[in-house]
Amino acid sequence: MNETSEFIARIRFNENGLVPVITQDSVSKEVLMMAWMNADAVRLTIDTGLGTYFSRSRNKIWVKGEESGNSQLVRSLRADCDGDTLLMIVDQNGPACHTGSPTCFFDQGIVK
Repeated sequence: MNETSEFIARIRFNENGLVPVITQDSVSKEVLMMAWMNADAVRLTIDTGLGTYFSRSRNKIWVKGEESGNSQLVRSLRADCDGDTLLMIVDQNGPACHTGSPTCFFDQGIVK
């Protein structure tokens, strides 16, 4: 078993074979987006160095920027202590959000 396979084996995928991934900008440290990965998306991300996800609505793997050109060069991919959430650090090319916003987390709630 190679390092990639060992890393994937430690991930605790949910009942649908998915794990949430938080994507963070390598320079600003801003959280860019939250998405999902299956084992194939994790493997492709590691093998290609490009942010690769699983779309639940389209039921397929997609590479960030394949349509928009707003790609992500992956600097690191880490699992949390429980293995049930991933953190991906990227160099973001263009806006991260499909709305054109730099981050998907632009709708600020009110904290009292």
